Amino acid sequence: MGRRAVTELLGTAFLLAAIVGSGIMAERLAGGNVAIALLANTIATGAALAALIVAFGPISGAHFDPAVTLGEALIGHMPWREAPAYLGAQLAGAFLGVVVAHAMFGLPLLFVSTHARSGLPEIFSEFVATFGLLAVIWSCARYRASAVPFAVGAYITSAYWFTASTSFANPAVTLARMATDTFAGIRPADAPGFIAAQLAGTLAAAGLCSWLLKSSPGADALEPEG
Repeated sequence: MGRRAVTELLGTAFLLAAIVGSGIMAERLAGGNVAIALLANTIATGAALAALIVAFGPISGAHFDPAVTLGEALIGHMPWREAPAYLGAQLAGAFLGVVVAHAMFGLPLLFVSTHARSGLPEIFSEFVATFGLLAVIWSCARYRASAVPFAVGAYITSAYWFTASTSFANPAVTLARMATDTFAGIRPADAPGFIAAQLAGTLAAAGLCSWLLKSSPGADALEPEG
């Protein structure tokens, strides 16, 4: 469990460093063009996520996301007693990643975001993004486990663009992005709505996918991500 928790911490830290760092770099180089900045941020995040899952998946399952961990516990693929270690490591890793990104670009290590991300469309987008992420993970894990890293990276890359919220789909990411007043930030006042939607998406995905994949021809159980 110690090795798995450290792996979750490192993986989540690298993920946040990629999200926040690429957002800072993109904003500095895009010359005010938000679309170009978002595209650069998207590509870096999706590529980093795929690489991190390939690298760390064999050790911890490469959750890097409390929604994934809670979903795995809900469908019975990890004991609930193991979830707190994963959740704590992910949260610590997320803030560590923000600190690392800020340090690399000469910014204050932590500073509160003023980036507004509010309204029902963005909150609903987080429900859709999280539901879709878990559906992709579990379906690929059941039928094409080797494709999980690339499917997840591709899904997040696309979800940056087809959701109004740019697809956080991760409570640890949401909390940590409150501490960066950069391109990737979110105001603390807006984070609770995002997290509530992410948890609702997790519950919905766990309920539907457990039935859907178990009912598929030849599938007698939903296989775990790792």
